[in-house]
Amino acid sequence: MGRMDYMSDDERREYQRKLRRKKKQAAERANGDSERRRSGVSPNSGKNGTKRPPSKKSKKNNISKTAGIVLAVLQMAASLVFIGALTYLNMLPGLYMAVIGVVLLLLFAISLVSQMVSKKNAIAGKVFSVFMIFVLCIGSFYVLKAHGAVKKISGSSYKLDKMVVAVKADDAAESITDAKSYNFGVQYAMKGDDVKKAVSSINEELGSDVTVTELAGLSEQAAALKDGSVQAIVYNEGYTGILQEAYEGYSDDVKVIYSYEIKTDVDTSAQEVAVDDTFAVYISGIDVYGAIETNSRSDVNIIAFVNPTSHQVLLVTTPRDYYVVLPGISGDQKDKLTHAGIYGVDASMTTLEQLYNTSIDFYARVNFTSLVDIVDTLGGVDVNSEYAFTTSADSGLVMNVEQGINHFDGQQALAFSRERQNVPNGDNQRGKDQQAVITAMIKKMVSPTMLVNANGIINSVSGNVDTNMSMDQIQELVKTQLGSNPSWNIVSMAAEGTGDSQYCYSYAGQPLYVTQPDEASVSAIQTAIQSVHNGDVLEGGTSTTE
Repeated sequence: MGRMDYMSDDERREYQRKLRRKKKQAAERANGDSERRRSGVSPNSGKNGTKRPPSKKSKKNNISKTAGIVLAVLQMAASLVFIGALTYLNMLPGLYMAVIGVVLLLLFAISLVSQMVSKKNAIAGKVFSVFMIFVLCIGSFYVLKAHGAVKKISGSSYKLDKMVVAVKADDAAESITDAKSYNFGVQYAMKGDDVKKAVSSINEELGSDVTVTELAGLSEQAAALKDGSVQAIVYNEGYTGILQEAYEGYSDDVKVIYSYEIKTDVDTSAQEVAVDDTFAVYISGIDVYGAIETNSRSDVNIIAFVNPTSHQVLLVTTPRDYYVVLPGISGDQKDKLTHAGIYGVDASMTTLEQLYNTSIDFYARVNFTSLVDIVDTLGGVDVNSEYAFTTSADSGLVMNVEQGINHFDGQQALAFSRERQNVPNGDNQRGKDQQAVITAMIKKMVSPTMLVNANGIINSVSGNVDTNMSMDQIQELVKTQLGSNPSWNIVSMAAEGTGDSQYCYSYAGQPLYVTQPDEASVSAIQTAIQSVHNGDVLEGGTSTTE
């Protein structure tokens, strides 16, 4: 039964009237819309032809869509900035750049389409765009920061000599002004021009000439200060290590009241060397504070011979006390290899070139701080130790080392590298252990870990590493490694010798401990170097993929 069957007659008539009225209104609306269309007026217009205002909901959706499109456009702009930063860094192969570009384009398309087709607020798409903008801006910042850090350590074109004035530790003088009336002991036998420049600077600062007494050499300077013949001495700060060797407690007995820096240009021809052919890098480990370019004794002397074609790396370490001639400096007189660093990193390179009858293209000067930071950034390294031993307090950290593989953090790797008291053959074994640490670092750096930690590694070495390798050369090496990701064969060799006491060019006051070279070990190293140049793969190496 229908609804009307339950109605009274009056109710039925009222219901029918309402129904007829609704039908009439609907027909009038339909006729009105048709008339408006024929007149060119929108059906949504009011009675006088004015456009009906959109509903609040419609307004809100339009604003939301516009905001979403703007965010998508900003995301695209951030993507272009990021691609530009990577292009400027110039360390990623073309394939990597193409993949990154395609991914960013797809993410932009997703963000844009989500706003265009959505009939609601598309909040998720807006949040995603904001997130991508943030990530891309932060990424661009760190990429540009990495570029600046690499530029800072690359292309070194000068060396720095720091001349100092030292007085006795209990002397009343605290500055050069307090020592105006002192008698200054000087020597011109070694780097005399630098000493004269320092004295001239002192005279200029004081406004008058100081009294100087010329002495025969460094040992005579130290002796004169000790016995009171002079009240101050002028010397290169790099000689401090030599004075500490000759006089126990020297650093505690004196204080520095003045310093003067001398910058000298070095040969930059290495920046033209092609790194797609065999090249050599002298790794000099120094323990200095202040500018990394400062001339100082080199406690670590390792040469890395690299053949990019055969993917062979030969690491050659030479004991710091090796008794050798310093070409162009010591004449026929011999000196410790470590003392060559006092005259500049180029002097160390020339000395090693003559020793091994080879050429060295690049240098990288590294201080102990950078080793700790790099290893920590890499998440530690797995180092193979030839012996089990406990490091001494002089290494900076007392710890137990197991024979075989040890996982070290930065401080542990440094202590392992510095230990020579509790290992067989002392300094010779220390050189081998330093090679083991470098080998472990190379293996970690050529692994995917490098991509993850690249920015941290670059920033950790900034200010702690100095190299004459150009920005372009570094970029080419990194790009080649990332592009082909080859497995490298790393072989380590160490020059050997016997302990002795001899007079040294840089300090003639008394005999110092030296290592007399073993010619057979030197000859074997020369043969291996030639094999690397010939493209041979050396036996007994460690693969970076192991």
